[in-house]
Amino acid sequence: MSFDRSEYFGLAQELVGQATSPSSQEARLRSAISRAYYAAFCKARNHLRDKEGHSIPPGGQAHRYVRNQFKKSPDKVRREVGENLNRLRKDRNKADYDDTVTRLPAITKKTLKLAGRVISKLGDL
Repeated sequence: MSFDRSEYFGLAQELVGQATSPSSQEARLRSAISRAYYAAFCKARNHLRDKEGHSIPPGGQAHRYVRNQFKKSPDKVRREVGENLNRLRKDRNKADYDDTVTRLPAITKKTLKLAGRVISKLGDL
């Protein structure tokens, strides 16, 4: 069955305390995947911009640029960050765009683990 994206509206209402009924588990899991990706991506983008002086391209181009800056590094830790950002992006795209996502709880668990790893590694750079 396809995911009804209007359930995101219910989740949005829930997040700001205006819900008339609880959001679905699927909406919460999909949102968790998306937010975890953006937490890791923005942390990586800001690291490049603020600590290394990169000029980040605008809009959607920023995502590829940030991943590539890490993936193409000779440093193993930076390459791991880039690869994990790529995995996170793929799962975020599934969660945001695919009508049906199989194994959603497992993907969510994996995503949270990878995002935490990226954020931790960035703190060590």
